[in-house]
Amino acid sequence: MADVQGAVDDLLRVQHDQECKAILEWITPIDYAPQHNDYIRRRQKGTGQWLLDSAEFQTWLKTGKQTLFCPGIPGAGKTIMSSIVINHLKTTFQNNPTIGIAYLYFNFRRQHDQRLDDLLLCLLKQLVQEQSTIPDCVRMLYDCHKNKQARPLSEEISTTLQAVAGLYSRVFVIVDALDECQTIGGCRVKFLLEIFSLQAKTGANLFTTSRIDDETAKLFDSGLSLEIRASGEDTEKYLNSQMSFLQPDILDDDIRDLIRREIVQAIDGILKVGRRFLLAELFINTLASLPTKGDIKHALQNLRKGIDGLDRTYEQAMERIEGQGRGQRELAKRTLSWIIHARAPLSTVELRHALAVKPGTTKLDEDYLPGINVLRSICVGLITVDEESDVIRLVHYTAQEFFKRTQRRWFPEAEVNIAHVCITYLSFDAFASGFCQSDEEFEKRLQSNPLYDYAARNWGHHVRESDARRLDEEFFENEAKVSASSQALMVGKEYRYSGYSQHAPRNMRGIHLAAWFGLAEMVDRLANRHFLDCKDSRGKTPLSYGAERGHEVVVKLLLKKGAELESEDDWFGRTPLSFAAVFGQEAVVKLLLEKGAELESRDGSGWTPLTWAARMGHGAAVEPLLEKGAKLESMSAFGRTPLLWAVENGRETVVELLLEKGAELESKDDYGRTPLSCAIEKGHETVVEMLLEKGAELESRDGDDWTPLLYAVVDGHQAIVKLLLEKGAELECKDKSGRTPVSYAAEEGDEMVVKLLLEKGVVLECKDISGRTPLSWAAERGREAVVRLLLEKGAELECKDKSGRTPLLYATGTGHKMVVELLLEKGARLECRDISGRTPLSWAAENGHIGIVDLLVRYRDEGFSDVEGRSSPRSGVA
Repeated sequence: MADVQGAVDDLLRVQHDQECKAILEWITPIDYAPQHNDYIRRRQKGTGQWLLDSAEFQTWLKTGKQTLFCPGIPGAGKTIMSSIVINHLKTTFQNNPTIGIAYLYFNFRRQHDQRLDDLLLCLLKQLVQEQSTIPDCVRMLYDCHKNKQARPLSEEISTTLQAVAGLYSRVFVIVDALDECQTIGGCRVKFLLEIFSLQAKTGANLFTTSRIDDETAKLFDSGLSLEIRASGEDTEKYLNSQMSFLQPDILDDDIRDLIRREIVQAIDGILKVGRRFLLAELFINTLASLPTKGDIKHALQNLRKGIDGLDRTYEQAMERIEGQGRGQRELAKRTLSWIIHARAPLSTVELRHALAVKPGTTKLDEDYLPGINVLRSICVGLITVDEESDVIRLVHYTAQEFFKRTQRRWFPEAEVNIAHVCITYLSFDAFASGFCQSDEEFEKRLQSNPLYDYAARNWGHHVRESDARRLDEEFFENEAKVSASSQALMVGKEYRYSGYSQHAPRNMRGIHLAAWFGLAEMVDRLANRHFLDCKDSRGKTPLSYGAERGHEVVVKLLLKKGAELESEDDWFGRTPLSFAAVFGQEAVVKLLLEKGAELESRDGSGWTPLTWAARMGHGAAVEPLLEKGAKLESMSAFGRTPLLWAVENGRETVVELLLEKGAELESKDDYGRTPLSCAIEKGHETVVEMLLEKGAELESRDGDDWTPLLYAVVDGHQAIVKLLLEKGAELECKDKSGRTPVSYAAEEGDEMVVKLLLEKGVVLECKDISGRTPLSWAAERGREAVVRLLLEKGAELECKDKSGRTPLLYATGTGHKMVVELLLEKGARLECRDISGRTPLSWAAENGHIGIVDLLVRYRDEGFSDVEGRSSPRSGVA
């Protein structure tokens, strides 16, 4: 019998484990553990201890609800430090199941799986993994969505994450490389708001690293901060491991000590934080080639001179390169030339392809691809590869500054040589088929030709910086290769969607590309053979491209040759003036206006050049348009004036300029919104202050009877709510549904706003046209903190709306167990019924909330219903 029971137990255990695995995989398949293990293996033993021993870290470790922000410049070792922190936490709390640890490694190359929901689900999965069983809230989330083959909403993920974090006594969240979190759609800001909310509600500790950025640092002003740096002690450990590269017959203890001391002091004199190991490697490589102790001592004396000494080190490195054989010397100088002059960071494969291009060839010969280790060697420590991003760069920013000052000496033909390489590459037979007809074909072309994307986007910039007259016109006259080049140039670089490659314009000719890049001399030459106003598939002319890019000389040249001033494109109906206004090209706007461009031309959406310039925030373009008499109150789509568009987009300078010129402060769009309401909806606090100072109407109403205060409350802009209340905004204003600000604040769960409104004396039991109170809305949405606050302030527990539903009935129906439990603790009646006769128990059962059914049954059976002041059976609830 015991054997049978044991077999049954084993079977149940296997089934349970399989179910847990299925739920965890459903949450997200993304796993950062392998990445973390790879980073921690790279750590040189003993490094990073300074951070763990620091007062800031120890305070963060020992105190709840703390944030430690650790900025650092590129190469400072931020990611390795993050892995050290994670490893330290896992080791310290490995025997404490009440401590939760979750982490993220951001990487700009993984943005497709680092969207907001993905990030929150990764944190949720890690915290769930540490639990002995799957928490009820997670199981409910899984059950609710799995059968529907649907993914949970962001709000559901956030709520569940907070609930699981609340199961731990302490939670640590580590976020590495925050600066690499994508900004599309406001992802980075939304992610931080979610993490800060998690911290506020659960007391979680947050550790994050980022490249040094004032805007990012402002978000962490209230927390602890410690700059990531490689310490002198860490540098010495590195130097000890590199001593074997020096001449063994001159390496005695005295010279070892001298090298260690002088290099560490030299690095400290150059930078206090940052790429210590990279500079140390450069210095060691310099010393490795020296034959005697005297030469080493002399070189070390140069290091003492700080930046001047560093310049001498770079010169010595270049002298060593010049002393190499011809083939190595030329390859090293071409390598450095590309790295120094490239207009975007180059990956190792991009650079290798660039170096393998031979003049006059029609395809790449892979036998000429140089190895990265070869490039490192012949560049004598001047370059390094960022292992995380695979970007190849100079050893330190001071090297870039040195070569900028001395480039004429080392690389006098750099720009023109790079331009020739790019055009040769784009002229390969691989691009002879022209425009790719599908995303798949385009992606295959990108992968098969690693330099394609860089060359297409940047060849013209290098031409413009060099002597364009030295380029022949063969490439510009080849329509197929121009089309292939323009396709890569025009597709979006960040956001890829189905059909994205087909949205690039077709039928572009060489003169379009020359105008886009501002190659005036090439435009002049091509204009004699190309139709001056030739249009691509979007109907854009060379003049429109020149205006859009702000190339004044090109625009002037095309107009002189007779280009059509008012040509409209086929997509939007925009003129060259509109394109210049959209992109804020002040000089071109002035030039086109001088030539008589139509000031009030409207595109297909009814937008004038002024509307575009105002919306995009280009004050420099707004001014000449206003000076020429552009209409301030011209209305475009949705009945919006230039001021309304500027306000909505937070364009402070333009808003101020338009108001000074007399723009209508109370103009309304088709929805009845004024500039003040639009600014509030988007959370532009400074613009709101500007409008209020100008006398904006505080109680203006839109088509739904929403006031500015209602907008501020619903969108959660606490600072603006406070500002409006200080200005005397009406507390009890109601919209068409009879709802007040406190009703919306309760529904949104904004505890701080609810407190502000209560302090001002709002009516707690205000009912909307459905008879619902703020407590009812908060209970339905599971806003536990707000429910608790309202009850403390005396909110009516049994208030019924027109359907007879109480707050408890709403909470049981929507499955918010913690709110149900709170309401029961406060004495909510289990026997209450709505007008259909349904009780809390029937609502919970009907909606499949098994955990709440168990709770209600337990309360009923143990006699806790309708009892005030007694403890709940919380601890015994499954």
